[in-house]
Amino acid sequence: MKSVSGKEFARVLERHGWSLLRVQGSHHIYGKAESDVRLSVPVHGNQTIKTGLLRHLMKMAGLTENDL
Repeated sequence: MKSVSGKEFARVLERHGWSLLRVQGSHHIYGKAESDVRLSVPVHGNQTIKTGLLRHLMKMAGLTENDL
């Protein structure tokens, strides 16, 4: 799986219709109007998101590896 930072993943979410709802510390909270799902993306500079968390966020967002 390709490693991406929190900033890069946030841009991917925005391209797929997710919008930034709020920022709480270093976590950006994303949501969609037609969905009750909320995603908390850790944005710690250019630090990469660990593989397990990235898979979980992608599954909740309905994304595949090709979307990265």
